[in-house]
Amino acid sequence: MQYSSISDIYEANTSVRTKLKQALASVNEQQANVRPDGENWSIAEVAEHVSIVGNGMYRICAKLLSKAEASGQSSDGAIDLTTFGTRIGEIAEIKLEAPELVRPTGTKSIEESLSSLDETENSFRALLPIFEKFPTDPAKFPHPYLGDLTAVEWLTMYGLHEGRHLRQIKNILKKLG
Repeated sequence: MQYSSISDIYEANTSVRTKLKQALASVNEQQANVRPDGENWSIAEVAEHVSIVGNGMYRICAKLLSKAEASGQSSDGAIDLTTFGTRIGEIAEIKLEAPELVRPTGTKSIEESLSSLDETENSFRALLPIFEKFPTDPAKFPHPYLGDLTAVEWLTMYGLHEGRHLRQIKNILKKLG
């Protein structure tokens, strides 16, 4: 995970999003709602979870960026995700329990979740100039497993979270044959 700018993070997130959408587009109705052995969620439920979390991450970033903007300081554009990268590495292969707030209801179709993901992606695009203009280090918001994160760390987490669940979807598809 090497990013030298906010644009790098946005590009990486877009790349993961494209792959996630491709994987979900390949899922038929039968595959969407099956929970294979060893899986707690179906593919439709994974997609719903990703859309819920993505929207939450957007709201967190928007809140943190409004604080950064209110500070009146401007950013030099430098980002350092070294410590964050270490923390992410520690949980990368661990199966985590989603907090109740972001668990899927099982009532959303893949299409509904994709629509929500598209809305969130558009909302994140609108934040790009604010990410680039204001420093995001001072304000933080807690993640249930990683502790306090800055807006840039949350933005990075947004793509990493989708990547994690893309791998999960691919694994479920393999189990379904």
